[in-house]
Amino acid sequence: MTTHEKTTTGERADLLQTLDKHRGFLRQTVRGLTDGQAALRPTASELCLGGLIKHVAGVEERWMRFAVGGAEAMEREQIDWEGQFRMLDGETLDGLLDDYERVARETAKLVETLDMDASHPLPEAPWFEPGARWSVRRVLLHVIAETSQHAGHADIIRESIDGARTMG
Repeated sequence: MTTHEKTTTGERADLLQTLDKHRGFLRQTVRGLTDGQAALRPTASELCLGGLIKHVAGVEERWMRFAVGGAEAMEREQIDWEGQFRMLDGETLDGLLDDYERVARETAKLVETLDMDASHPLPEAPWFEPGARWSVRRVLLHVIAETSQHAGHADIIRESIDGARTMG
C-alpha cells in the first residue's frame, strides 16, 4: 500500500480536516471573482484576497518544511514580505489557487508520515521565546490558526468589494 492509498485517521485526520475546512472558507470567499477584484485593496489594510491566498500557501509550505527539517529548511528562501500579500504582475487568482491546492496535497502527504511529537528549535525571531521548540503537531495547529485568521480577513475584504459574505 502506498502512502497515497492510506486512509488517514485519528488525530492526523482531525487536524487535516480542520485545516481543510478553513482552507475551504478562503476558497469560498474568492469564488466568482475576477483577477482584478482579487487584487483590490478595498479596506485601510494593504491586504487583498489574492495576496491572502498566496500568503497562507507560502506560510503553510514554509512551516511544513520546518516540520520536516527545522528552521534551516524553513528559511532556505528569501521572503518578499510586502509582495506575499499582493497579487503581482502576471499572477492570477486561478494560479494562486492551484498553488494553494498543491501545497495542501503536499501537507496531507507529510502529515500521513511525520512523527507528530518530533520537534525542532524555532528560528530566532523577536516573536518566539528563545530556545523554544515546536512539535509537528504544534506546527499544524499554528497553520490552522493562521489559515483561520486570514479566512476572517478575507471575508471582510470580500464584503467590502461586493457585499458577499462567506461566513454569515
